[in-house]
Amino acid sequence: MSVTGYLTEHWGLIVILIGLLTIIFSDTHLELGMLRRMIGIVILLFVYSTSSYIEAYLGNQPNYTILRPILSAVNYSLIVYILVNIILIVYPKHNFFFWIPATLNFLLCFISIKTKIVFYISETNHFGRGRLGYLTYWVCLFYLVYLIVIIFHNVKTRAEDYTLPIFMTVSSILCLAMPLVFEDMATQWFNMTIAINILFYYIYVLQQYTKRDSLTNLLNRQSYYRDAEKYMNSITAYVALDMNGLKEINDQDGHLAGDHALKVLADCFWEEAHHSHRIYRIGGDEYAILCFDISEEEVKELIQQIQEALKQTSYSCSIGYAMKQEDSTLDTLYQSADEMLYHEKQNYYERTGKKRHHS
Repeated sequence: MSVTGYLTEHWGLIVILIGLLTIIFSDTHLELGMLRRMIGIVILLFVYSTSSYIEAYLGNQPNYTILRPILSAVNYSLIVYILVNIILIVYPKHNFFFWIPATLNFLLCFISIKTKIVFYISETNHFGRGRLGYLTYWVCLFYLVYLIVIIFHNVKTRAEDYTLPIFMTVSSILCLAMPLVFEDMATQWFNMTIAINILFYYIYVLQQYTKRDSLTNLLNRQSYYRDAEKYMNSITAYVALDMNGLKEINDQDGHLAGDHALKVLADCFWEEAHHSHRIYRIGGDEYAILCFDISEEEVKELIQQIQEALKQTSYSCSIGYAMKQEDSTLDTLYQSADEMLYHEKQNYYERTGKKRHHS
C-alpha cells in the first residue's frame, strides 16, 4: 500500500476530480448551494476511493484487523450518500423522509461490524454477506429509481432536456451492478462513472443557462427561434401571451414587483403546460407557446386553463392563438396570433378603464 499504488489505480479519477474543482471554483453562474454540493461529492468520491483502496489492501493481507470492517461500513455508507447528493444537486428540495433509507443503511452497516447483519469479515480475513447483504444496493436502486420518477414528473419538455439525467441514472445503476459481476474493478468503475456524470451534469446545467430565461426559467428567445426552425413540421399551433399592466406595476411598485409578476405568470403557464407545449419568454412581458400535434380544441382548453390559473393571482394577460396552415411560417403564425392578442388587450383596457401604455 502506497501513494504511488493509489495514484496508479485512480489516476483518471484524480484528474477528473481536480478538473471539477478547478471549474467549480472558477464558476460564476451556478447557485451557491449547487456548487457546495458538487464540492461535497468531489470530496466524498476522493474519500471513498481512498477508503476502498486501503480496504482492498487489508483484504489481501493474511491477518484480520478491525480497521477492515470499519472501512467496509464507511464504503457502503459513502456509496449511498454520494447518490443522495447527486439527487440533491438535480432536485434540492426534499423532506425528512428522503433521508430515512440513507440513514438506515448507515446505521445498519456500522452495526454490522458487531452483528454481521449486512456483512462480516471472518477470522481468516475473508469477506462475507449477512442476512441483509445486499441492503446498500437496494437502497441505491431505490434512490436511482426515485430520481428517474422525479425527472419525468418535473420535466415538461421534449426529450433532449431529460436525456442526460436519464443517462446519468442508468449508468449509475449499471456501475452499482458491477460488483456482482466484476468484483475487482467495481470501485474504480463506480468512482469514474459518478465523477464523469457530475462533469456531464455541469455541462448540462450550463446548456440550460444558454437555453433559458434567467428570470422565469422558461425557454428564451434564442431557443424560440432554434426550436421553430427545428420543429416547424411538428408545430400545429402558436399561442401568444402578453401581460396586462406591467408598466403600471413597475411605475407604482418598482421593478422587483414587476419581476415577481412575470415569474408568477411564467409559473402559471408552466403548471398548465404538458409535453406537447414549449413555453418561451420572448420579450419583456411577451411569452409564446409552441404547440405540437394538438387540435384547436386542445389549444382552446389550454388557454382556458391558463386564464383560470391566472384568476388565482392578482395578474392577468391577453392571449391570442393561430393554427398552422399549409403555407404557414413562424412569422405568419406570430402575426395571426398577435392580431387576436391585440384585440384581446383592447378589450381588457376598455373593460377595466385603464390607460394603455405602448412600448
